[in-house]
Formats: sequence, C-alpha cells, structure tokens
Amino acid sequence: MKYYLCKYLPPRSDFLATMTDDEKIWMGQHGAYLDKLLAKGQIVAHGPVMDPNGGYGVSLYRIDDDQDIEALTGQDPIVKNGVGHYEHFSMLHLHARD
Repeated sequence: MKYYLCKYLPPRSDFLATMTDDEKIWMGQHGAYLDKLLAKGQIVAHGPVMDPNGGYGVSLYRIDDDQDIEALTGQDPIVKNGVGHYEHFSMLHLHARD
C-alpha cells in the first residue's frame, strides 16, 4: 500500500466565496468523486480547510502499490475542468480507524 496527503489548491484565495455557477457544479462533482473513492477505501478522509489566507482541500489516500496518485487526482472533475490543482505528499505509513 501507498499513502498520501493530497492538498487541493483552488485557483484563487477567495475561491469559496467567488465561485462561478460552473465552478459550483464542478465542486459538487468533486465532492461526489472523493466520496466515491472514500466508499472504495482509497480515501481515508477528506474535507475543506478554512485557512484565513485562503481555503484549500485535504484528502488522505491509501492506494495499492500499482496505482498512481496523480492519475487518481487528475480524474477529479474540478481538476479536469482546469480549476486548481493538487499537491501530493507521500507518507511513510497511515494509521486509521476502520
């Protein structure tokens, strides 16, 4: 297994307050995509971080050795539509409650 902390960085610091109608749709699809990976056990947890300098998203991944984290986050609808990007941080291990 491989483990990652992934940080979704929106395109602007006030993104949550200034989303366009299209961006709101894509963010809904983004949440559904992450929930699907959560249900499959590939994500352990995910959610928004309300940083006063600009919010961002965090997700913890637990994936098989043959899976590519960039391929998974690249399929996120918000990223596919060109709205923000992910940073990926490899973790040595991840202890989680089942």
